[in-house]
Amino acid sequence: MDLEKSKRSRRILSVAFLAFLALLIILSAFFSNRNKVEEVSSSQPNIIFFLVDDLGWQDVSEPFWNKKTLLNEKYNTPNVELLANEGMKFTNAYASCVCSPTRVSGLTGMNAARHRVTNWTLRKNKPSEPEDDVLIFPDWNYNGVQAVDTIENSVYATPLPQILHDNGYFTIHCGKAHFGAIGTPGENPKNLGFDVNIAGHAAGAPQSYYGLDNFGNDSLDNPKSIWAVPGLKKYHGKNTNLTEALILEAKLAMDSAINQNKPFYLYMAHYTVHTPIMADQRFYYKYLELGYDTIEARYASMIEGMDKSLGDLMTYLKEKKIEDNTIILFMSDNGGLSAVARGGEKHTHNKPLKSGKGSAYEGGIREPMIVKWPGVTTASSVCEQAVIIEDFFPSILQMAGISNYEVVQEIDGQSFLPFLKSNINDLYERNLFWHYPNKWGASGPGIGATSTIRSGEWKLIYYYKFQTFELFNLKNDIGELNNLVEEEQEIKLELSKKLGVFLRSVDAQRPVSKITNELVPWPDELGK
Repeated sequence: MDLEKSKRSRRILSVAFLAFLALLIILSAFFSNRNKVEEVSSSQPNIIFFLVDDLGWQDVSEPFWNKKTLLNEKYNTPNVELLANEGMKFTNAYASCVCSPTRVSGLTGMNAARHRVTNWTLRKNKPSEPEDDVLIFPDWNYNGVQAVDTIENSVYATPLPQILHDNGYFTIHCGKAHFGAIGTPGENPKNLGFDVNIAGHAAGAPQSYYGLDNFGNDSLDNPKSIWAVPGLKKYHGKNTNLTEALILEAKLAMDSAINQNKPFYLYMAHYTVHTPIMADQRFYYKYLELGYDTIEARYASMIEGMDKSLGDLMTYLKEKKIEDNTIILFMSDNGGLSAVARGGEKHTHNKPLKSGKGSAYEGGIREPMIVKWPGVTTASSVCEQAVIIEDFFPSILQMAGISNYEVVQEIDGQSFLPFLKSNINDLYERNLFWHYPNKWGASGPGIGATSTIRSGEWKLIYYYKFQTFELFNLKNDIGELNNLVEEEQEIKLELSKKLGVFLRSVDAQRPVSKITNELVPWPDELGK
């Protein structure tokens, strides 16, 4: 009996020992894999996409042309200058002429003609444009972008932050969203792959930039209007500008990523310098003393507030010792506002570029762009290659080292990483396309329903209202002052063909003419 008990005890001890060894092996494998994951995560760069709202090509003290202009002298942006000195400046960077199309293209990699969010979004199932006397506008995707396929009049896509999140990134949205209409999933950035949403919702402008105004909320934190900025209650009643509050919250969110040992993607999307043009009191009075009118003094102070926030971010990266592993991309979502709300003469605020926000001219679509990638970009380098907003999607994923991703949409953007790694400045053959079959609201040069192509140094604009063309050579005429459509018929025919072929290939929408009750012809159908 004692012998039997002894054998049974030895068997139990043996099994227990083997189980203990198995547990040790499992734990060893777990921690080994965990360390590998942490090693991979630490090798991925942090990425900051710093997107400013309505910032014009000339709205900074750093020139994005071949010389500094009087408008560059008007503004004070030392941190934009510093970023350009430390990175690569793009002098032919483009977005859409209004905000939502740009933001959806950056989020999805799709051209606006394909995703059909061709105008600014706000209310569910309600287009934002006024009626026109000649055109009936198409039933575009006014509900914005969605990560689900159940919302009518919206584009279903796999969002960039979702892919980054699925590959180990801590994804932060800070500021203006303007992705999806009120009452749709896409109005909340968390439904588009962001781990954190700071102050983002459906509206594309703030009710107020002032914490003393509760950013447009009442004393009980109820919004006074659809424009009230959500989620910043701790700054209510305080003398804190919205631009400052957003940077303070962005730094806290980056702290969370660092504490979790995760690389972060910060989509730093400022509301500024969108209307309402409200003075940043930290900088306003010095512009008054310089003789600016009150509107332009307020505008300049908002720009300097934006620049300070960029400097604060760069200082944060240094303090956290992550500057060398963080990429910064600087961009605007459309051309500078000039048709309304500004001081001085309309349509002149982006000179030498023509017109401004809402326009197919360069003043409406050409943007200041900088990329700083430590160890990759050459300090103070300049890239003259033409790039467009949908290029940010594949570029950012390539920066993150993510290649085996799957998306439900077709990607139009092309990575600009080859330009970052080699200073190639001979313009290569690539066609850029814009499609705006809508009505913005304001009027002015180049503002209207248009489709546009840039091919090398040539640019062709097609106006749907009266089926007319304008042709410019941007190399010789950056201000688009000389319409060469009559003198250069062969180039006009070539570009109209390329434009028509592209628009049909993406199933682009067209307005209907109230005169003929038929779809307006494609640009290459006229005269047939």
